[in-house]
Amino acid sequence: MTSHAPPPAPGAPYGDIPYDAVVLAGGAARRLGGADKPAVRVGGRALLDRVLTACAGASTTVVVAAPRPAARPVTWAREDPPGGGPLAALDAGLRHTTAEHVVVLSADLPFLDDGTVRRLRAALDGAGHADGALLADADGRDQPLVAAYRAAALRRELAALTAAHGALTGLPLRRLTGTLDLVRVPDPVASFDCDTWDDIATARARIREHGHVLDEWISAVKDELGIDLDVDTGVLLDLARDAAHGVARPAAPLTTFLVGYAAARAEGGPQAVAEAARKAAALARRWADETDEEAAPGSATRPDAGSATRPAPGSATRPDAG
Repeated sequence: MTSHAPPPAPGAPYGDIPYDAVVLAGGAARRLGGADKPAVRVGGRALLDRVLTACAGASTTVVVAAPRPAARPVTWAREDPPGGGPLAALDAGLRHTTAEHVVVLSADLPFLDDGTVRRLRAALDGAGHADGALLADADGRDQPLVAAYRAAALRRELAALTAAHGALTGLPLRRLTGTLDLVRVPDPVASFDCDTWDDIATARARIREHGHVLDEWISAVKDELGIDLDVDTGVLLDLARDAAHGVARPAAPLTTFLVGYAAARAEGGPQAVAEAARKAAALARRWADETDEEAAPGSATRPDAGSATRPAPGSATRPDAG
């Protein structure tokens, strides 16, 4: 049974409930010609790393695939035999988890983020009767590999399927989801997965659109540098604009660098960045005000206002000359 979940209320208690994550990354990627799909890059980051960043809040993250370099430490698992399908892979990953809630994800979700994971967890916590909460794509289709489940329900149904069929190898995922009580969370963007090279091209094009490219770039840089810090990018952009306009164009990147350095020296978080940016922006505006005043002939605020010419240092026209 599937129903729609209401949007989570601000401050919902799900944030205090520990969860584990299981990422299925061992598929054959036949529609990609057998390419190593988790390693395919979108926006400069491997698809697997993008998914791992989205579930960074998990107590334990299990990736069901052959071990490989990854954006953060994870537990590696493998179904037996390898390539046994999603149910066998899920069962193998679940054996390494202990939390009451488990977020289950495929490794080919370029637009998944931590906000989506929070929404899924909130929907599950808010529907006390449900076994899980999953995303629905643009066509309303369920996406069971972008979902939050109660681990006990998964274990119960996987054990029943194993008893009925002798093994989970080769069984379709719907054999599991068809027995669960699920709520649906519509999200046509986060549910987008990359099955073909056309899908990869679509994802790469979208993140370069004007409305997305900056957030994507900042997320990529933070991942590359190992920075886990959420800052108000609007504040920094305003600062860069003020510095470029009021001082000189090269002042923009240098000023934002110095703000970051100052915040790091203060061992602060987003508030330290915001405070350093506020001080630097105020300085840039004062600098610009002085420049504007100097450029305004006859301005009453100029020390020499009303003089036809400004005396040179040491000139005999100075009042104290002679």
